[in-house]
Amino acid sequence: MPLPKYIVRLTDAERTDLEDLIHTGKHRAAATLIHARILLKADVGPGGPGWDDARIAEAVACGASTVYRVRQAFVEEGLTAALFRKKPTGRLYRKLDGAQEAQLITLACSTPPAGRTHWTMRLLADRMVELQVVESISPECVRMTLKKTNSSPGYRNSG
Repeated sequence: MPLPKYIVRLTDAERTDLEDLIHTGKHRAAATLIHARILLKADVGPGGPGWDDARIAEAVACGASTVYRVRQAFVEEGLTAALFRKKPTGRLYRKLDGAQEAQLITLACSTPPAGRTHWTMRLLADRMVELQVVESISPECVRMTLKKTNSSPGYRNSG
């Protein structure tokens, strides 16, 4: 099944903006300049060359899939979306603040529970919840926090 064709028709203002973007000499991200060139070459409106994807890809030294995605973004979301990369949406925020990290480190350096010779990541996570330092925390978060601080149980020079 062939991919849908996204037809790029630039207004005079958009064309002027893209040409200015390329020719002003300001420092721009390389991807932004490539996307601007793609749109200019893909324009089927008056004054536009209306090149096909393979020819555009060869002319601007990028992949055909990049040309396709830029066309698609322009048609579906507009000029700004086609030019600039999207900000990452899957940002993971820190689970522990500084005070909570300090409590975790103090706990990890303390004497392990009775019947244990050392703290495990799961034991530390469970104890942090027991002490109501956090509502929930994974052993992996505990591991990453301790790794970052060189206070990991078993670390040669911890403490």
